Amino acid sequence: MRVLILLLLAACALAGLQTWRIDGLHDEAEEAQRIIGTLSAGIESRDNVINRLNNDAVTRERQEQSLRAQLSQAGQRARVREYTIQRLLNENQEMRDWYSASMPDGISRMHARPAFASAADYLHWLSGGNQLPDTGKLTGH
Repeated sequence: MRVLILLLLAACALAGLQTWRIDGLHDEAEEAQRIIGTLSAGIESRDNVINRLNNDAVTRERQEQSLRAQLSQAGQRARVREYTIQRLLNENQEMRDWYSASMPDGISRMHARPAFASAADYLHWLSGGNQLPDTGKLTGH
């Protein structure tokens, strides 16, 4: 009978030990599930950022293509305008005379100003009420 009691006590102790180990494993499994959830959320967040950055890159590429097309069109219009001006100058003596004439003195002085190191220097120069310098130079049109 003593042996039977000892075997029962040993079986109860073993069952208790197994229950304790199962609880520990259950806690570890829950912790692993929390870690998996956190990592999954991090991966999803990273994927969202990657998708947003890819979309931004595609949008910027389209904008760049649009700007390049606009620049090309502007360059073409500038060439046409320059060609038209040159053609008019070649055809019309009055236009050539006007184009090569010097600007009035006041306008020439407006085109000339000293070099400024900063915006404060420019504001100081403006508030000084200085006369515009007389360049005496012909300005290129």
